Amino acid sequence: MRIALFVPGGVGHGDTEHVIPALLALIERLARRHAVLVVSLQPTPAIGRYELLGATVHDVGGGAGRRRRALALLADEHRRRPFDVFHAFWAQGTGSIAAIAGWRLRVPVVLHLSGGEMASIPDIAYGQRRTARGRLVLRLAIAGARRVTVASAPMAAAAAALGVTARRVPLGVALDRWQPVPPRPRDMARPARLLHIADLNRVKDQGTLLRAAALLSRMQVPFHLDMAGYDTLSGDVQLMAQQLGLADAITFHGKLRYPALHELAVQADLHLMSSRHEAGPLAVLEAALAGAPTVGTRVGHVAEWAPDAAIAVPIGSAEEMACATAALLANDDARMRLATAAHQRALSENADVTARLFEELYSEVVLTEGRGAQP
Repeated sequence: MRIALFVPGGVGHGDTEHVIPALLALIERLARRHAVLVVSLQPTPAIGRYELLGATVHDVGGGAGRRRRALALLADEHRRRPFDVFHAFWAQGTGSIAAIAGWRLRVPVVLHLSGGEMASIPDIAYGQRRTARGRLVLRLAIAGARRVTVASAPMAAAAAALGVTARRVPLGVALDRWQPVPPRPRDMARPARLLHIADLNRVKDQGTLLRAAALLSRMQVPFHLDMAGYDTLSGDVQLMAQQLGLADAITFHGKLRYPALHELAVQADLHLMSSRHEAGPLAVLEAALAGAPTVGTRVGHVAEWAPDAAIAVPIGSAEEMACATAALLANDDARMRLATAAHQRALSENADVTARLFEELYSEVVLTEGRGAQP
């Protein structure tokens, strides 16, 4: 087949930090068997064309002209060799452009809702459904798609509430780049190693996480919390940690490259997630593959894995997060059972499985359209 993937960025160009590992893994696997063109809408000046993991990336850049540039590129490429399927990740920008291109060129579109498309959280100005324009763009992207997919059961439920049938296709971890490490009993004589993998922002709600950590400290639970992620809040989270008396209990690592993040994850006993919304996320799978189960808010994979492979607590509840964390740290048999179940779930939904499920979906929509796949 010839496939065009539409992404908002995250595929890099000599940049190994600001990438989305799940997208890179999918691109690499699809390119082994198909001709793949990646259309990147990275909101920077256009870089142009380059090769990546067996695929060709065309970065059309951001700004007002990106739709025109993307549509012109696709029309030219389609004349040269017809596409069999378009696949868009996220509805904002990528999904709407894929829909327009699909209608114009008569190419079926698969849409993966990958983030806050169906969310509306006004107090932090988050979610595509928060504005009339966002809702319109979402409707356009969905209307133009032959199939809609999501990463988790809660996202499928959110789609169903909007009258949209969405198939669950989790974005898995590439096991050749993130080596699985089985869960290990922890040394109860040393402080627990807690891990948080997420950029510092309002959606990830590190305020709840820090309040939970402060409660753990008051409960006299010895721990050290490692936080890995890009800081979008200009030091607000670090300041809050100091104000809560947690400066010595937390290390802010910033954005880590994949090998360093893996090394940190392998040291963890528990992964904590405080998000107000998640489509997946990949961090839960990465932690599970490194042997650390997640205590997190009831969103995404945490919601669908609980109670057997994760512990879910209400959004915004620092008290319940602290109590659930303390209980698991006091009972290592329970933590190990949770870790083992999470490890097995993450193994069964790895990047190879993701690629296979999408390939099956591509074949399905091509046959539905009555078109023969290109060799």
